[in-house]
Amino acid sequence: MEKHRGWGQNVRFDIVTLFPDFFASPLLSGLLGKALARKIAQVHFVNPRDFTTDRHHKVDDEPYGGGVGMLMKPEPIFAAVESLPILNKREVLLMTPQGQPMCQKMFQELITYDQLVLICGHYEGVDERVLNVVTREVSLGDFVLTCGEIPALALLNGTIRLLPGTVGKAESLKAESFEAGLLDYPQYTRPAKFREWTVPDVLLSGNHGEIDRWRQEQQIQRTIDRRPDLYAKWLEQSPETDPETRC
Repeated sequence: MEKHRGWGQNVRFDIVTLFPDFFASPLLSGLLGKALARKIAQVHFVNPRDFTTDRHHKVDDEPYGGGVGMLMKPEPIFAAVESLPILNKREVLLMTPQGQPMCQKMFQELITYDQLVLICGHYEGVDERVLNVVTREVSLGDFVLTCGEIPALALLNGTIRLLPGTVGKAESLKAESFEAGLLDYPQYTRPAKFREWTVPDVLLSGNHGEIDRWRQEQQIQRTIDRRPDLYAKWLEQSPETDPETRC
């Protein structure tokens, strides 16, 4: 595999899924499609159903002890994961609402890996013994979805877009929401006046120092208003910040 200077190898994603077609259109579209076409990352699919041994290719069964719904069986998942090549630095991630919530910091860490194996659950979840092949459980949020493919696609998008060469201007990644622990500042484009709404004068001033100060103030105030939990965390992690700029 080709290397990006300073970043190690391109990331190889192996998606363990019953529905590979779910990813077909998203992985061909937009920046994600261009990144994969340029081999900035690789995405491969493996279907646990291909590793079943019964004539019905059964991948789920009733839970021991009773209960509603079905669970994914461990044997097809283990066989699917064990069929994959093993690169030097690898994580095996299970998409589950019980996992660690995705965040920008997680994505920044994951792009340092050579290989990410994403297991997409279905039904009521997976047999607990699957956790013996998993190194990390990951969640899209505190809610339940019909399948693990949705969070897996979110993780793919969030990580691949950080790889060098995916986004045209790498500098734009540094000023995004969550990169500095704060939400992004408001942004405007032409026309300078649309109906009764005008672009703030400072953005038209050409004074880049004033613009930078305004943007930081807006980031802080927007985070206070919309995500006070994030603001509190930012304060804890930024003790050197001037109290006068903290709003």
